[in-house]
Amino acid sequence: MSFDNISLTSMPKYQIDQIDQKILSFLVKNARMPFLEIARECGVSGAAIHQRVKKMENLGIITGSRLLVKPQTLGLNVCAFVGVSLAQANHYPSVIEALKNIPEVVECHFVTGKHALMLKIYCQNHDHLMEILINTIQNIPSVEQTETFISLDQAIERQVWVKDYPGKVSSVKKR
Repeated sequence: MSFDNISLTSMPKYQIDQIDQKILSFLVKNARMPFLEIARECGVSGAAIHQRVKKMENLGIITGSRLLVKPQTLGLNVCAFVGVSLAQANHYPSVIEALKNIPEVVECHFVTGKHALMLKIYCQNHDHLMEILINTIQNIPSVEQTETFISLDQAIERQVWVKDYPGKVSSVKKR
């Protein structure tokens, strides 16, 4: 399997200080929080907040902000996790490209264990889920087997907890 685009050894180190931690904790809770309000909470200028956020964006610590939509409000009432086993591991990139064309697939993780990939998908109902599994995912060349886990309830939903990581060195790939 080739991981040509992944470099774990040449990542620059960036020290996250307490102000960066505060900024991140505010933005994780509310990405629309005005920089001036964050500045007041942190005891620094709005310009300093802007510079720090820009630096964290440039280093890849912050990868953007996004609007979250509850899938159920769009009629996507079934959340499922699908373990995908591959017949040939070296076909991983082509399988990923095929999965990118399936809008129901909202996450794809390369994992250890029984399966090579773990997908998170949203569907309207069980018939829709079956259609996606049988007629789409299982028809991708090199997909050997799938195992589906239907989520009955999402008990926790949150972003990474930033608060208690003082002085930790973050390895980030500079983009």
